[in-house]
Amino acid sequence: MAYSVPDLPYPYDALEPHIDEATMKVHHDKHHQAYVDKANAALEGTDFDGKPIEEVVANLDSLPADKQTAVRNNGGGHLNHSMFWESMKPGGGGEPTGPLADAINATFGSFDDFKAKVSETGVGQFGSGWAWLVHDGSGLAVVGSPNQDNPISSGLTPLLGVDVWEHAYYLKYQQARPVYIEAWFNTVDWDKVSERYSAVA
Repeated sequence: MAYSVPDLPYPYDALEPHIDEATMKVHHDKHHQAYVDKANAALEGTDFDGKPIEEVVANLDSLPADKQTAVRNNGGGHLNHSMFWESMKPGGGGEPTGPLADAINATFGSFDDFKAKVSETGVGQFGSGWAWLVHDGSGLAVVGSPNQDNPISSGLTPLLGVDVWEHAYYLKYQQARPVYIEAWFNTVDWDKVSERYSAVA
């Protein structure tokens, strides 16, 4: 079955003032839709047509050579954005609690140090890409990825990602990527991130 863009789990304006309604409409309705359309077209007729996007992105090398780049870019874009919408909620932000909080503190020293690492990674990502909190099989790490690459392709489990493509923030923040990332932390759904952590920890 072909992929489709999931509905946002909240209204377009629900993340104001941190992420504006106009950006959410363009980002979700236009950019994500384009990734889905191109991923569906690239996978049509292959053995991976209709398989879960996580499985496809984890096995890019198994795709026909002439399909790999299109699926990496557009299948990755679909997976990344599907996670991104679910990682935010109205009234989000604050800090995680429980085992995830303990793991963050143990790995990075403190929640503030973790935030600084994510921001540094996102700001330092040249051009377009993402900054991720991942589980690497033994513990937590923060990594960056270019374009629409997903950590799954490298054998990592993504728990939280911040989109640092300009289309994610330029209407409101222009070139001020650090300001956008700081604001984005006010939208994070730590309950969802904790669920993902509990599934792999």
